[in-house]
Amino acid sequence: MNEPETKELDMPNENLTRRILSVAGGAAAALVLWTLTGPVAGHDLSAETGGAVREVGAFAVLAGALAAGLAAWALLALLERTVSRPGRVWTITAAAVLALSMPGPLGGAADTASMAVLAAMHLAVAAVLIPCLGLSARRR
Repeated sequence: MNEPETKELDMPNENLTRRILSVAGGAAAALVLWTLTGPVAGHDLSAETGGAVREVGAFAVLAGALAAGLAAWALLALLERTVSRPGRVWTITAAAVLALSMPGPLGGAADTASMAVLAAMHLAVAAVLIPCLGLSARRR
């Protein structure tokens, strides 16, 4: 008799864990790419910001990926409260945001290698966040 209630209570914790792991996984994917191309392969990743070329370090990669993941989570939470099919709407919106944001790494890189790595990191974060958060959506 109490079993259905227990399952309902467990679901939010399971969903919370899934979302935390999704955001952390996106950040880890970006950091792995940064590590493989920077410290391992020896390429100093750099981008132009404000007219100056700056090195892109691990902290910037981690902070950017976490910010994107938390913003994605916040959007999904908002959609869960406002639309009947939040997972579908979120996935479409996330794919559109990814497409619109690609000029950033493509145009802001200081050199061709940095452009390739920044774009790959961008796509790696999206490859984790879009399906993982989309699958965690709860219907209204």
